[in-house]
Amino acid sequence: MDVNRRFMQRTHMAKSDAESKKIQMVDIARMAGVSTSTVSRALNGSPLINEETRQRIADLARSLSYSINLSAKNLRSGENRTIGVVIPYQDEIRQDVTDPFFMTMLGHLADQLTKQNFDLLFSRIAASHIEDLAQLYESGRVGGLIVVGQWDQHEKLNDLARRQIPFVVWGGQLSRQLYCTVGGDNFNGGYLATQHLLSLGRRRIVFMGDKDATETQQRYAGYLQAHQAYKVAHDPALYIPSPFTVAEARVDINEFLKKKIAFDSLFAASDLLAITAMGAMTQHGLRIPQDVSVVGYDDIGMAEHTYPPLTTIRQPMDLAGQALVQNLMRVLSDKHADSEVVKTDLIIRNSTCPV
Repeated sequence: MDVNRRFMQRTHMAKSDAESKKIQMVDIARMAGVSTSTVSRALNGSPLINEETRQRIADLARSLSYSINLSAKNLRSGENRTIGVVIPYQDEIRQDVTDPFFMTMLGHLADQLTKQNFDLLFSRIAASHIEDLAQLYESGRVGGLIVVGQWDQHEKLNDLARRQIPFVVWGGQLSRQLYCTVGGDNFNGGYLATQHLLSLGRRRIVFMGDKDATETQQRYAGYLQAHQAYKVAHDPALYIPSPFTVAEARVDINEFLKKKIAFDSLFAASDLLAITAMGAMTQHGLRIPQDVSVVGYDDIGMAEHTYPPLTTIRQPMDLAGQALVQNLMRVLSDKHADSEVVKTDLIIRNSTCPV
């Protein structure tokens, strides 16, 4: 008996809500001097209603505290105006979302999605379980996905593409790739940074970064290629396998300095690593750029405000954010988008000088 009473109460409440909604729509129509169908179309963003009428109806709706359940609307229409932006994490690489690179990327993605009238849902998942991206989409929470980084999960991303999950990835182009990537020219960036140091007469160039990360691996390949082009032998001892977190990078550079290995320059896989290394080397009495010239990667906002200002490889993050969103829109409409490479440039500041 109690079960029946509760069912009847819920049914009555649902009917009351629906009737209240209907009455409110009638009130809006009466005050606006239009039909209820016009009110419904205007509140649902129909292009059949002119902007002036749509705005007038929206103002009246707000005055009556009338609201639309957008989630329900999206489910009914099959349209979802929310895009998931996912930054996977990997324990071995340990790159925090507070890294200035990620924060800059998120800002540009938010700006571009807002221009397209999309909302942004930010999420983090373990890179080793990157297949969980499918759940975000299939649950209806998002209409598409932007993934920041491949995180050594190329085959799993290919599997998601085979399942027709709409997503694009910030990362490097790899062989047998079935998904769309937008990324900086990492190989060329690594080459430009190393070439610059070699052109200054530097010959003992340390590479600092984790080669297990796909993009860092490509930067390292450019670093090696520049050595070959200048016919300079590369010493494998000039490598610091550091994650992207400041605390651990500081430990790694200090451990390297204790080994007393001769070097005259350092190329770091990110600006944050380069800035951390500069601080540690200064504490050890090394002068920058005279004793050690330093080049970073990304050109984050603080790079030009370090002491000395940091020479770095610039990735145009505003163009990257725009390209990611545009390519996702193509995936959503055509189910296909070609991968794109964003140009990288060498920005010379005072952290490098000739020998």
